[in-house]
This record gives sequence, structure tokens and C-alpha cells, in this order.
Amino acid sequence: MHQKLTLAFACACVLVVSLGAASTLRAESTPEPAATTEGDTGPPQFEQREIQRQIDKYRHEVWRWQRTMGKPLTRQLPKAPAEVRAKIATWRQVAYDIRRRAQNPPHKRQWLCIHRFEGAWNDPNPPYYGGLQMDLGFQRAYGSKLLATKGPANNWTPLEQMWVAERAHRAGRGFYPWPNTARYCGLI
Repeated sequence: MHQKLTLAFACACVLVVSLGAASTLRAESTPEPAATTEGDTGPPQFEQREIQRQIDKYRHEVWRWQRTMGKPLTRQLPKAPAEVRAKIATWRQVAYDIRRRAQNPPHKRQWLCIHRFEGAWNDPNPPYYGGLQMDLGFQRAYGSKLLATKGPANNWTPLEQMWVAERAHRAGRGFYPWPNTARYCGLI
């Protein structure tokens, strides 16, 4: 029994010594990373990811507001600057401008007046939903993407509801889908 333990101990010692030698040999044979030269023109990879993250943040904000307004998405800047910082600043400015436009629909004051006489923005009672009391046919016609993704108008933000109403207004319906409340507001 004593001989088996001694043999096992000897094998374990040989294993430890050979693993140590192998790791030393590997460390000596692994090449060092290439030193950067002054001629490198690109930023480090982590900086490139951060730059792309910032651009994407503003681009996605632009897209969110364009979807709310029912406008086509701006996939790339028409006159994109070559310098990276200027490109980020340009996307930031585009996001600011589109946000400002989206938060102020053309007939916002009129939609808020109609809303005052209609329901709460989150009114879930059929057959009319939301703060502008839109029926499902109206929602399908002018807000089909929102209806498909968020459900009826009571699940939409007030701005989304106003922009759907704005699409109906631009399509020639004016304020007539709200005959009584539009009269109260002096719109028809």
C-alpha cells in the first residue's frame, strides 16, 4: 500500500513539473503583439465601436420620430461629412430637428381641443379608442402599423394618436371624423 502511494505521489510530481515546463516554453514562444507605429491612421477598435454606437443612437432616434410622423426613414445623411466627429454632430442635429417637428404636429392645438371633448388618451372602451376616439376602421386606414404593433389607439402615445389624425386630415378628411367636437372647437 505504501509503495502505491509513493508511486502516485511521484507521478503527480512529474505531471506538475511537466505542466510548468510546458507553460514556460509556450510563454517564451508566443510572439508579442506588434507595436503600433506613428503611421497608424485608424482609431483603436474600441473607439470605432463607440463612434458607431453614438451614430446609431441618433440615427435610431431619427427613425423613431419619422415612424411616428409616418415619414420615410433617413438611412444615411445626404451630405455626410467625412470627419467622424462632424458626422456624429450632424446626426445629433438631425435628431434634434426631427424630434422638435414630431413633438409639434401641424394641428396640435386643434387636436388638443378635440381631445378635451373626447376621451382620455388611454380610453380602452370600444368602439372608439384613445384620446381622439378613433374606431378600428379609422385606425386601420391611417395607423395600420401602430395598430399591428401596439394594438388599438388607447395603447399609443398622445403624439402617435395626433399624427394618425394628422394623416387623416392630410388625406382630405379634415376635422370631419369628429363632427361634434370639431364644431365645439370652431374647426368646422
